[in-house]
Amino acid sequence: MGQHILPGNPPIPLVLRRSARARRISLRVSALDGRVTLTLPRGLPEREALDFARSKQGWLESQLERQEPEVVVSLGAQLPVEGRMLTLAPGNGRRVLAEGSRLLVPGNAEAAGARVRAWLRTLARERLAEASDRHADALGRDYDRITLRDTRSRWGSCTADGGLMYSWRLILAPPEVLDYVAAHEVAHLRHMDHSPAFWGAVERLMPGYAEPRKWLRVNGAGLHRYRFD
Repeated sequence: MGQHILPGNPPIPLVLRRSARARRISLRVSALDGRVTLTLPRGLPEREALDFARSKQGWLESQLERQEPEVVVSLGAQLPVEGRMLTLAPGNGRRVLAEGSRLLVPGNAEAAGARVRAWLRTLARERLAEASDRHADALGRDYDRITLRDTRSRWGSCTADGGLMYSWRLILAPPEVLDYVAAHEVAHLRHMDHSPAFWGAVERLMPGYAEPRKWLRVNGAGLHRYRFD
């Protein structure tokens, strides 16, 4: 893997990657962080790949312009919580509290992001445990544990021994989206695949799952733009 800068205003950093499986040159702009990856087949001269990237510069610039900017979570910032946009404001006491359109954060302003992240993880665990319990009871299957992570590649997973993993950022999405992911992973307790039988189980657990699934496909990447450091 190599690095290259495509001249322009502004310049565009490229990550060059060679792939034995690639049959042609390809360009990809990550919806998560805006990284531009230029993939080329083994044996193809690097200059040909860079010429291809230059020929697509207008397209690259338009794609990058669409990228939503990162949001540093601090006092005054806006953050979605269970699909509702809240504004962070100073709070009293010891607990983070959602009140109307505000998220009240006590303590040192510099630690607001870390405090909100910890509060979100706790809320996510409560909501995901509730949804997983409900769907597991309906399916007649037990799960072993719930693990929360901050994964970019998937929103949830289910292991063969009944372990459920979820991204805690699901708490930022509307409740039906979190509920869909829980139904999806719990359905894997019976079907460890994506067969018609699996999707039938998801439909029984959550009729109308197509809409929240679509929401996640369209809007999910935007949940990663919030930084809590």
